Amino acid sequence: MRFLIDASLSPTVARLLHLAGHDAVHLMDYGALSDSDPAVLLRAKQENRVLVSADTDFGTLLALSEATSPSVILFRGGLEHLPALQIEQLLVSLVSLQMDLEQGSIVIIELGQIRVRPLPI
Repeated sequence: MRFLIDASLSPTVARLLHLAGHDAVHLMDYGALSDSDPAVLLRAKQENRVLVSADTDFGTLLALSEATSPSVILFRGGLEHLPALQIEQLLVSLVSLQMDLEQGSIVIIELGQIRVRPLPI
């Protein structure tokens, strides 16, 4: 799976996803840490990547635009600053989330809970 890791998360997330066999890049890899949220969403859409973030503004932008892509994974509920737990939760859930992510969804991952909202919202 292809991922774009937002500036709100550690580059370690991209590195660990890459080590797990995924095509994962961090905004830092593009020199784009200060890109606007709409520009980040556009990059994810153009590159056919799932955007991974802790920034809830992406869900708002997708809802306002009634967009059907890109899919976004949001870490919440204490996972925002814990790269190792983020990767653990994501890798355990990816098989069951794959279809939702391919069809366009917002996935909220918290400790012990995953919520999926199909796009458009």
